[in-house]
Amino acid sequence: MQRIRLRYTKRGRLRFTSHRDFQRAFERALRRADVPMAYSAGFTPHPKVSYAGAAPTGVGSEAEYLEIALAQSRDPEQLRLVLDESLPPGLDVVEAVEAHTSGLAERLEASVWQLRLDGVEPETARRAVAAFLAADSVEVQRNTKNGIRTFDCRAAVTRLDVVDTDATRQGADGPDDHACAILRLVVRHLTPAVRPDDVLSGLHATADLAPPVPAAVTRLAQGPLDEETGTVTDPLAPDRDAVAVPAGSA
Repeated sequence: MQRIRLRYTKRGRLRFTSHRDFQRAFERALRRADVPMAYSAGFTPHPKVSYAGAAPTGVGSEAEYLEIALAQSRDPEQLRLVLDESLPPGLDVVEAVEAHTSGLAERLEASVWQLRLDGVEPETARRAVAAFLAADSVEVQRNTKNGIRTFDCRAAVTRLDVVDTDATRQGADGPDDHACAILRLVVRHLTPAVRPDDVLSGLHATADLAPPVPAAVTRLAQGPLDEETGTVTDPLAPDRDAVAVPAGSA
């Protein structure tokens, strides 16, 4: 049985697809592409697909991951191409590697998020970020199926910056100033999970930052967290660099 790990995106309007919607679309793509899937045993066999670290509904992503098990070996790049063609534009399979290691989900230790705050001046955002980072803890509330839950969102944030770019001052009507701050955020995957909207709630709690329109949120990466640099590294690197050991070798 061959295992293939895939990285896919959620772009444009497809960011509004739920994880369950994507699962249905992906399983249809597997059938449409005639992928020789391995199936579970039992009375209701289902294709062996493992999803890891799915982004919330309404959030764009350049770094979603899953693993599939095949009953017959396939070239990972050819498999990527046929699956990408079988999915709607926006749900794009951008990378495929054969898995030589275990524990993909455990490697997804942190995420890098980009938050576009239209209507917020970059300097205002910098002051709010400084206040958030200076706090020892920032309690926020989230409505869950078990009621309102209060938790600290500061502990999960390892890095939070305002991005300096000319794109932050692009007006729809020409050269007129258009306030827009872009935040870059690195968040550990803890329990309970801290989401970008929780950090926005924390910025409101510590600095009264309230964007006039909802933030546009995109996950740029997820993977192992380098504690020294605070950066997120490639979770597929160990598989890409691994050398398969021939069967029967000592």
